[in-house]
Amino acid sequence: MPVVIRPAFEQVLPEHDHSGEILDRAANALAARFTLGLSPAALRASWSDWASHLAASPGKQAELMREAVRQVLRFQLYAMQGGGACIEPAAQDRRFAAEAWRRPPFNLIHQAFLLQQQWWAEATTDVRGVTRKHEAVVSFAARQMLDVFSPANFMATNPEVWQRTVESGGMNFVRGAQNWFGDLARMVGGNANPHPQGFEVGVDVAVTPGKVVFRNRLIELIQYAPTTAKVRPQPVLITPAWIMKYYVLDLSPGNSLVRWLVDQGFTVFMISWLNPGPEGRDLGMEDYLRDGQMAAIAAVQAITGCDRVHACGYCLGGTLLTIAAAAMARDGDDRLATITLLAAQSDFTEAGELTLFINESQVSFLEDMMWEQGYLDTWQMAGAFQLLRSHDLIWSRLTREYLLGDRSAPNDLMAWNADATRLPYRMHSQYLRRLFLDNDLAEGRYKVDGAAVALSDIRTPVFAVGTETDHVAPWRSAYKIHRLFDSEVTFALTNGGHNAGVVSEPGRRGRHYRLLETPAHAPYRDTDAWLAVAPFHEGSWWGAWAAWLGERSGPPAAPPPMGAGNLGYPIVCDAPGTYVKAP
Repeated sequence: MPVVIRPAFEQVLPEHDHSGEILDRAANALAARFTLGLSPAALRASWSDWASHLAASPGKQAELMREAVRQVLRFQLYAMQGGGACIEPAAQDRRFAAEAWRRPPFNLIHQAFLLQQQWWAEATTDVRGVTRKHEAVVSFAARQMLDVFSPANFMATNPEVWQRTVESGGMNFVRGAQNWFGDLARMVGGNANPHPQGFEVGVDVAVTPGKVVFRNRLIELIQYAPTTAKVRPQPVLITPAWIMKYYVLDLSPGNSLVRWLVDQGFTVFMISWLNPGPEGRDLGMEDYLRDGQMAAIAAVQAITGCDRVHACGYCLGGTLLTIAAAAMARDGDDRLATITLLAAQSDFTEAGELTLFINESQVSFLEDMMWEQGYLDTWQMAGAFQLLRSHDLIWSRLTREYLLGDRSAPNDLMAWNADATRLPYRMHSQYLRRLFLDNDLAEGRYKVDGAAVALSDIRTPVFAVGTETDHVAPWRSAYKIHRLFDSEVTFALTNGGHNAGVVSEPGRRGRHYRLLETPAHAPYRDTDAWLAVAPFHEGSWWGAWAAWLGERSGPPAAPPPMGAGNLGYPIVCDAPGTYVKAP
């Protein structure tokens, strides 16, 4: 056998040295600390695409010059004549709603800003040759930069701040300074988003009585105590997203979906996810499916003795439930009586402005950031969500707290929002690549136990909820289940956002929804056609959902026992358990 003699330089410089990759990952992880996880390379690529095509479009340039002249003339006419408005802000933009902005010179200041904002919106869109993705990124970035310089953000150009200063004798700045120094101290101490007092988990929120009846390395399963003499025989299993603490669905007793559902005569189970640290870096989507969704279904079925379960998934929990349902349908497993999806997506091609952060460059950048620490940290995830509505969630808040000196009184939803969670490295990477980036689930490439699943295999009746102003799971994206599932679909569109639209208790003022059932083999309607025919209802969608579940449940019977120790599901502890309280 011949002897291979390696050159001396290969002994010093081995062929498979990974130090370069490690250095690259470390450099990206360091950069991510200063960019909220946004990839500078991805932003540069989008800007270059837009700028090069705009430079080669003399017609677009001429159009923008004409628009600039028209805006100047319109603004001059408005300044001379006054009255009305030169341009109205977008419906969701409340920065200039106060009457003080109608008085000079502040009317001129904010109108000039809005005209500039409009011009940049036209400049960053409809440039021939620019990809849709790059156009959306550049338009988004332009809005973010303009929001920084909004006249509402500065004392000298904000009439509400002037008015408050006169009324309070300048005490608003004293209170604002106190707020600023307090926030700075918490940030330096590593607690930039403190949990508001008066909303302790298990004391003030998450107080619906129940027991933890199962625990593994990833979940605690809560069974809630019945409040009615008889209950529907089919239990309801709720799967929340693991990017949030479960008790968004069990806030205060007055707005707890869990408490309300129990009071309607349903046996309710809830998954409470582990909040992973560095030790959970290798937890993947398959772990969440096997040890989360499927383990919970098996436990619920064993405890209740019922063959079929009403399964409900919220946000990412709904996506996980959809994967489980497709795999169960493929394998002939009919344990799901119904499926309810709350603000959940299966097709991610039009998943709102979150998709701006999802491309190969961005995902690689996020992977390097998570690789260093083993998870996506809470502040990193919160920063991306806040950017989607920066003028509401960042700049308006800073103006209110530091210039006006006001602190919003905390409520249960704010307390829950501050109680953030982490995402393990492997799971989040798989989620971004397989679902967001490659859209494997909707296109039939997502594999469970080594075999692909198809959403068209799902024939279980579906109740789906979308919310009108959802920035995380836009309702038109959630609506796509009509053409992905081979099921009867009852779709509800409610007002509110991703969280407030779901936490919509009966009796709350200003609530409304549209509701329409589409049979399994009915002709497809697009979203505009659906809006035209879906009946409008005042109030909360919760009642419609309970009625829908009741129609697909058996007659009321005696409640099942709490837990089943003889079957391996003993009572572990009282609700809300221990996982939800872990920092």
